[in-house]
Amino acid sequence: MFNPEFLTSENEAIGSNSLIQYLQEQSPDVLQRVARSASSDIQDIIRHNVQGLLGMLPGEQFEVKIQASRDNLAGLLASAMMTGYFLRQMEQRMELEASLFVDADQDVDPGELKL
Repeated sequence: MFNPEFLTSENEAIGSNSLIQYLQEQSPDVLQRVARSASSDIQDIIRHNVQGLLGMLPGEQFEVKIQASRDNLAGLLASAMMTGYFLRQMEQRMELEASLFVDADQDVDPGELKL
């Protein structure tokens, strides 16, 4: 799921990016654990979204090749990451609401809950 090797390339853009510098300081185990923390539902939604953006033809019937500039590919990656963050927050909200409704007294109207 996550390939820490992309962090090792020497590049001016990478050198001036504080997030990439922070990621380079992390152990591969930490990065793998964070990458695995996304649920399979989130991974499926992101996979479907990226496939929709790129277009998807069955690989067994077509030899599909996608060509993109570095900037466009970076934009696609950023979009997928932001989608993942958003989906994780929504998943946490859904889990919180479900646990609140299970634990709440029966006289509380779920429509009144505002987060």
